[in-house]
Amino acid sequence: GGGGEIQDKERLYQLVADLSREETREAALLELSKQREVFPDLAPILWHSFGTTATLLHEIFSIYTLLSPPQLTASASNRVCNALALLQCVASHPETRTLFLKAHIPLFLYPFLNTISKTRPFEYLRLTSLGVIGALVKMDDSDVINFLLTTEIIPLCLRIMESGSELSKTVATFIVQKILLDDMGLQYVCTTAERFFAVSNVLSSVVVGLAKEPSVRLLKHIIRCYLRLSENIRARDALRHCLPEQLWDPQFTSCLRDDATTKRWLQQLMYAVGGGQ
Repeated sequence: GGGGEIQDKERLYQLVADLSREETREAALLELSKQREVFPDLAPILWHSFGTTATLLHEIFSIYTLLSPPQLTASASNRVCNALALLQCVASHPETRTLFLKAHIPLFLYPFLNTISKTRPFEYLRLTSLGVIGALVKMDDSDVINFLLTTEIIPLCLRIMESGSELSKTVATFIVQKILLDDMGLQYVCTTAERFFAVSNVLSSVVVGLAKEPSVRLLKHIIRCYLRLSENIRARDALRHCLPEQLWDPQFTSCLRDDATTKRWLQQLMYAVGGGQ
């Protein structure tokens, strides 16, 4: 009822206030990141409350020194990932998304995406950072894609697609897919041969890797990327020569038997690239 909602609001304001104090910050970060589904207004409150965004950015800056040489501990990683979860909430909310972009906040996460250490704290940090960018691109907002295209997000995602964990690869591929599904994104990737081959070579190497370690959800995003690329005439011509042979192998794609949508995408891709038109 109403009483419970007021209590919830008071609790929320108290937790946000706790972020501003060093001694209560870590507990408040943990509690708010766990409870973020419960508070629908959390994003605007975080963004508009005095000093909160600066505090979250301070949490991010404070671990830059631990990135190289790699010294990130599990507890430091967990703490900054709680701050990132709150930023993801701001990135996802229609009221705060544009403000989040205008402040160029995604750029502060790129040093995390640029790390290569395979330890769990780093893997968790990369995955959580990808989650923030993934939340932005999920909104199908051209302003988001236009902003990302002015940054180095594509090379960062491509590197994670080559060397990340299965989950990180999946989110990085999803981000590339969402960029390609935007007309500006497709045009950007297909403008030069260098950009096109940077993307298609990595897609191809992921497919080769999937032959050893299958993942249906990763394959689904890869096929969608290829199908979208095939809508560009020059890219389609190039794909006739560089589409990985595994995609033509029914044994390799048999894992898609229960996924009607992806099977249809694959058929459309085969038709487009196989000279069906």
